[in-house]
Amino acid sequence: MVEGAAALKWGVERRLEFIEFRLFWEGGVNRSDIIAMFDVSVPQASKDLTLYQERAPHNAIYDKSAKRYVASAQFSPIFLKPDPDGYLSRLRSLAEGLAEPSESWIAHPPQTDIALTPRRAVDSGVLQAILSAVREHRSIEVHYQSMSGRRADPMWRRMTPHAFGYDGLRWHARAYCHIDNKFKDFLLPRILGVRDMDDPGPGGDQDTLWQETFNIEIGPHPRLTPSQRAVVAKDYGMTKERAVLTVRYAMLFYVLKRLGLLGDASQQDPRTQHIVAVNAAETAHALKSADFELDEAKQAPKVEGSV
Repeated sequence: MVEGAAALKWGVERRLEFIEFRLFWEGGVNRSDIIAMFDVSVPQASKDLTLYQERAPHNAIYDKSAKRYVASAQFSPIFLKPDPDGYLSRLRSLAEGLAEPSESWIAHPPQTDIALTPRRAVDSGVLQAILSAVREHRSIEVHYQSMSGRRADPMWRRMTPHAFGYDGLRWHARAYCHIDNKFKDFLLPRILGVRDMDDPGPGGDQDTLWQETFNIEIGPHPRLTPSQRAVVAKDYGMTKERAVLTVRYAMLFYVLKRLGLLGDASQQDPRTQHIVAVNAAETAHALKSADFELDEAKQAPKVEGSV
C-alpha cells in the first residue's frame, strides 16, 4: 500500500488507483468511467472522486466542457507508481487478445501491433497435472517427444518437476529426470500425456543450476559511435555503460540467445547487435558450467540442458 492510501479498504484504494491511472495515462476520468469499470452506484462513484480530491487536492481539475476531471500541471501520483513497463504490458495484452479492455484500464488504446509468434499448444490437463506434482512434491510420468537423436519416438519417462521457465517463446517444466538422473527442462508442448504420480526424486533445493545465479555484465557494442553508445546505455538502464543481469544458470542459455550474446557479440554487426557481454570469457565458462557447450558453427548447444 502506498503512502497516502493508508487506512483505506482494498476496494476503495483500487478505485482511487484507477482514477489516478486514467488521469496520468489518459489525461482524465469521469464518474461513468468508475461505474463502468467497477459496477458501483452513481453515489459511490461520486464519493470516490470526492475522496480522491481530498487525498490529492492538487492533482485533478474539473473540465466543464469535457465533463470530466483532468490532470493538473501540479499532478503528482500518490496511489499509483507510473510504470511504463506496466502500461506497455497492458497494451501488449490487449494487442495479443489476452485481456479485455475492461481488464486493462485503458479506455482509448492507441493502434498497436505485435510481432507475433505462433502460440505453443499446451494441453490444459497436462499443465494441471504438472502443477499438482509441483504442489504436492511428487513425481509424474510424462509421454514426452524428445528432439534427441537417441530418442526419436515419444516415450514415457518419470520426472519430478519443481519449477517453470519461459524463454520468451515457450514454457518448460524444470524437473529431475529419473531416466538420466539429472535436472532438465521439459518443454510443455512436447508432453503428449501424463499418468501415475508417485514418490518424488530429488527436489528443487538440490537443483544447483536453478538455485545458483550468474551475473552477465553487458555494455554497448564497442564499434558504436559515442552518441549511439549513450542511447544504448539509456535503453538498457546502464550506469557508466555497464549493467548487470543476474540470471539462474538453468536459464542462462535462453537469456544469452534472446539477447544475441551467444558467441562473441563484439564480432557481429553493431547496427543489429547493440550490446555485448563485457565479461564474455566468464559468461562462456558459466554456459559450460550450466551443461551447455556452444557449437560456434551452428550457434546452438552441443550438450543440451533440455530434452
